[in-house]
Amino acid sequence: MKPFRERTRGGATAIYRHPLAVRATHWVNALCLLVLLLSGLQILNAHPALYWGETSRFDRPLAAIEAAPQPDGKLRGQLLVGGAAFDTTGVLGASMSGNEQLQARAFPSWLTLPAYPDLGAGRRWHFAFAWVLVINGLVYALFAAATGRLSGLLWPSPAELRGVGRALWDHLRLRFAHGDDARGYNVLQKLAYSTVVFGLLPLMLATGLVMSPAVYARLPLLGDLLGGRQSARTLHFLAASGLVAFVAVHLAMVLAAGPINEIRSMVTGWFVIRREKKTP
Repeated sequence: MKPFRERTRGGATAIYRHPLAVRATHWVNALCLLVLLLSGLQILNAHPALYWGETSRFDRPLAAIEAAPQPDGKLRGQLLVGGAAFDTTGVLGASMSGNEQLQARAFPSWLTLPAYPDLGAGRRWHFAFAWVLVINGLVYALFAAATGRLSGLLWPSPAELRGVGRALWDHLRLRFAHGDDARGYNVLQKLAYSTVVFGLLPLMLATGLVMSPAVYARLPLLGDLLGGRQSARTLHFLAASGLVAFVAVHLAMVLAAGPINEIRSMVTGWFVIRREKKTP
């Protein structure tokens, strides 16, 4: 990969870290993931339970969200995981509706697309933006392969991997790289991005295809490798949860590291490094 272009002014060096193709695909990805999350929860609302295997065993879900009526007539939302039940009233299972009453609903209206129950609309939003995500991902992959970005910038070296523990400890103390050490991604960033690019996103695609009856009929081996259609559905949800966790941590690190510089670099491409003051 070619070295970053840079320019220096005063006590700061601006590095052209994010080319236009990276910035464009980044923001398209952000929009796609938001729409896919909201529409995916709308789809899950139709049957908020997860299973393992080929078929659904309704009496033995791995996890489920439900609303249970109480003796006083009120609803109690609960999350079932294995044999444990957790009260989630107001968030999962039973949430406030427009008339300020608890409504039996796996996910609240503000967390689904559309806000009202509509499985068909949720599926249309989901499938449309899934294709946008796939096409956008192919554009990024072609650009990254042509420029050496994957191996040169995102893939950690053995020496970097040996420093994972130290990097994690520094991040927990909110101590981030400065000066020349901030020119590229640190090992935790590389591991996170590589996990998403090579792990979570391909898993999302594969499990999504298996859930399609037409695709599954033509590629039954893919379904078998994933443990069956219901297993694929569960893995799809877990992969989506992993992406949500990645985005949450990513946003937290952007705020902690300096949101102005971080966001500006993803808008203009230029990342600013302040020159470290030397102590006498």
